[in-house]
Amino acid sequence: MKLQTQIPLSSQPHNHIDYSSKLVLFGSCFSENIGAKLAYFKFQSLVNPVGILFHPLAIETLISRVINKDYYTEDELVFQNGQWSCLDAHSKLNDTSKTQLLQNLNTALDQSYDVLCESSHVIITLGTAWVYRFLERDKLVANCHKLPQKQFLKELLSVDEINESLTAIVALVRGINPKVSFIFTVSPVRHIKDGFVENTQSKAHLIAAIHQVVDARKQLYYFPSYELMMDDLRDYRFYNDDMLHPSSLAINYIWEKFQQVWMTETTINTSKRIGQIQAKKAHRPFNPNSKAHQIFLEKLAREIREFQGEFPSIQLD
Repeated sequence: MKLQTQIPLSSQPHNHIDYSSKLVLFGSCFSENIGAKLAYFKFQSLVNPVGILFHPLAIETLISRVINKDYYTEDELVFQNGQWSCLDAHSKLNDTSKTQLLQNLNTALDQSYDVLCESSHVIITLGTAWVYRFLERDKLVANCHKLPQKQFLKELLSVDEINESLTAIVALVRGINPKVSFIFTVSPVRHIKDGFVENTQSKAHLIAAIHQVVDARKQLYYFPSYELMMDDLRDYRFYNDDMLHPSSLAINYIWEKFQQVWMTETTINTSKRIGQIQAKKAHRPFNPNSKAHQIFLEKLAREIREFQGEFPSIQLD
């Protein structure tokens, strides 16, 4: 008996991700999920340097500022509830110090520029086609930072607008790094606050636009995160308690599928060895001073030394 439908996936024949690859991830909170996996297994990666960005124009704005070294200035910040915010960045960057916020924003731009110049893969996860226009400045923003709703106008990006934005992102990055590969995906997280019908419409616009851009001959690829959640894992037991975000089990499942498509067996085996070492490092003994635990630590240290001897570029400490 087959109790689920499975999306057929094939291993990517070219441009594999391995431990020499340099990855940059932009986009929705699902980028953070996959980014956390990459970090845990010690891949070289930079994830959302200014925090989560939900829609393509927010990502385009960031990359444009990175490439053009268009640094933020004081007049672009807003002050609300005792904190300074940037409408182009996530609230995790908010700060009580205007100077510190500017420094963090512009440091992120410089860091992103350096990484993009060297990157082998850029992974973009789109979350929604709904955007908010800040009326005072007639500008589409990445985050409203809980400013009064009356200050914003909600809009839905058309398929053509998303297509144009993705095309611009590719052109901008390839202006400084012509050989980079792009992997586009759509977040399986449902934006129910927009409405059930509106969420479906939003995802449809994103998917349609991405498939107008994707072309393997140009190293522009699609990975079906959304479809894996909706079709392979079409059961609420694969969601968190909010019934909107994928559970850790679902994230692990999609991560394994990502490895299957984008990594060779050698790379996957290396990541498994790292995972075993990471699990041992996270072990918390009942008695840290016991002889058994000291022997365990000695074996772990030896295992790490042996691994570092084979892979000196991968730092496990």
